Amino acid sequence: MIAPSGEQFELSFGDQRAVVVEVGGGLRSYAVGGRDVLDGYGADAMSTSGRGQLLMPWPNRVEDGSYEFDGTRQQLPLTEPERGNAIHGLVRWASWSAAGREPDRVALEHVLHPQPGYPHSLALRAEYGLSADGLSVRITATNVGADACPFGCGAHPYLTLGTQVVDELTLQVPAQTILRSNARGIPVGEEGVDGTEFDFRRARAIGGTRLDTAFTTLQPGDVELRSARGDGLTLWFDDAFRYLMIFTGDPLPDVKRRSIAIEPMTCPPNAFRTGADLVVLEPGASWTGAWGIRASFIQAG
Repeated sequence: MIAPSGEQFELSFGDQRAVVVEVGGGLRSYAVGGRDVLDGYGADAMSTSGRGQLLMPWPNRVEDGSYEFDGTRQQLPLTEPERGNAIHGLVRWASWSAAGREPDRVALEHVLHPQPGYPHSLALRAEYGLSADGLSVRITATNVGADACPFGCGAHPYLTLGTQVVDELTLQVPAQTILRSNARGIPVGEEGVDGTEFDFRRARAIGGTRLDTAFTTLQPGDVELRSARGDGLTLWFDDAFRYLMIFTGDPLPDVKRRSIAIEPMTCPPNAFRTGADLVVLEPGASWTGAWGIRASFIQAG
């Protein structure tokens, strides 16, 4: 029997364990010292609510699934039909193949071929590794077609510190502004976080704040998540990622406030339409970005 997420690539380093999967090239689980760091899913299940998935060639949403690039109008499938959007790219359910594998790392590759709405060719590579510094993910996209193409990248890990709800956790986000969105999840404006419930520049409890929010104007630093007993998670990202989508999962029963999605993105929602921070890859050109997770747990005494 084939697992719903395809072949399972198990990684280990010291007390760390991770499982990367064939379907979508995603991250199914990550644990440190026997404790789950990700709110993942079982080997007998498929990913729900975007858990652990890679989001390419765009993260988040494209309004109406339509956009114009290089003078040509394109129409993507409406994969979020209830809101009339195309969401989270084209590779979440594609098969990826192993291009290199060691006990503590694996590289998966996928060629995205031209299709309606995205008539371009991309060679994609995702390298997952475990080390003394935790989990790292390095993603590379290369335009192997004849024409320039639009590109954006995101990832969708749900972090957990084992609490029943995230309300009691403290969150620190090095962002000065957020994007305000309409009911369809499309940005309609930008505002500073100063004086708002979205100001997490200094660590504070999440409390009852509902987050489905794109943070930007990122300052040097990482995202920090901590529990009352002092356990902590750090999500780091390099300069390729200029936005963070943070989601407490309130409308989704399988993740509702049980974990928090912290999603590094290269561009904001709807970038295929607006062009905001959109990467344009010329033929033969490549883009690379990296992010990762570190965990620190207080030992029971």
